[in-house]
Amino acid sequence: MHTVFKRLLQAFLVVAVLAAAMAIWKREELSRLLAVNSLFSEEKIVHNFSNMDQAFLTRTMSRGDGEPVALPEGAPMTLPDGAEAWIKDRSVTALVVLKDGAMRHESYHLGTGPEDRRISWSVAKSFLSALTGIIVAEGAIASIDDPVDLYAPELKGSAYEGATIRNVLNMASGVVFNEDYQDFNSDINRMGRVLALGQSMDDFAAGLTETFAPPGETWQYVSIDTHVIGMVIRGATGQSIPELLEQHIIQHMGFEADPYYVTDGYGVAFVLGGLNLRTRDYARFGQMFLQDGRWNGQQIVPADWVAASTVPSAPTAAGEQGYGFQWWMAPDAPAGEYFARGIYGQYIFIDTSRDVVIALNSADRGFRGDGVNDANIAMFRKIAAALD
Repeated sequence: MHTVFKRLLQAFLVVAVLAAAMAIWKREELSRLLAVNSLFSEEKIVHNFSNMDQAFLTRTMSRGDGEPVALPEGAPMTLPDGAEAWIKDRSVTALVVLKDGAMRHESYHLGTGPEDRRISWSVAKSFLSALTGIIVAEGAIASIDDPVDLYAPELKGSAYEGATIRNVLNMASGVVFNEDYQDFNSDINRMGRVLALGQSMDDFAAGLTETFAPPGETWQYVSIDTHVIGMVIRGATGQSIPELLEQHIIQHMGFEADPYYVTDGYGVAFVLGGLNLRTRDYARFGQMFLQDGRWNGQQIVPADWVAASTVPSAPTAAGEQGYGFQWWMAPDAPAGEYFARGIYGQYIFIDTSRDVVIALNSADRGFRGDGVNDANIAMFRKIAAALD
């Protein structure tokens, strides 16, 4: 009996030592996994959204050596009725309003400040769309009607085989992807764990095998479509997305701080939602789009791409929100009104008729509530109208 007990104790000690060694070896992965599981918790969400580099692998891009391009100071505006309550109710952390390229309102909330580099979430999709237009114009991608697996052959045999670049730009790939953030086992949450554990986003995308409709037939918001755009660009150019974005956009924008991407364990940028910028720099990007892709005396994004990407072209249902190439339009949007949108209340809203850009960052845990997006757009319109 004593011998059996001794062997059991030895076995237990071996297992304990191995477990401890594994914990040390995987400490970073476990830390990131814990960060994912508490990323949106009420007590941590505001801090997390301004400090994603403390929880995830990241890749910094250089803003360049020059001085930031100034945003001229305009006369401070009076926010319209209801705006203060809206800021509180929607857990807004930053609001920047430009009119005719000049700063008319800037405020920071919930203990944040202007130096915070805030997570874009799906606003990053609109940045990748801009880069796509540049790469197409340069000829590295012959046509957006080419199949994605022509440039990303690892997608052959996956659900994406046969889908075109246009299809994925329009979120009309027909690929099955569960985007329910409340479901632990959803595809979007499994993808989050891929990032946390340092696994491969490319392998995750290539591992999707089910479709619910032929490509181009039906619109359904599928975030991994944007990663596939990134795979196409990398395959076409032989360069990483951070390198290309830095080269073609970031270093021409006169941003105030070096942006960074969250990455997977292979250094691949989380292009569908991992970009981090100061709020003023989100506003600069929006102003560049409002100006048909021109900024600081340079044509950054081709004007024809700006025009094509910011009008409804996806096969959305009648009466629903419109979608272009990774940009949104409200169902009743007048010509020239469109926006980038990310979960938990991230927006770049552009009204070209009024020459207004609104950049918003939030930590809104109620962002999926009925009518919340519509109410946000209504408030943006009230702010824009108050500047007339």
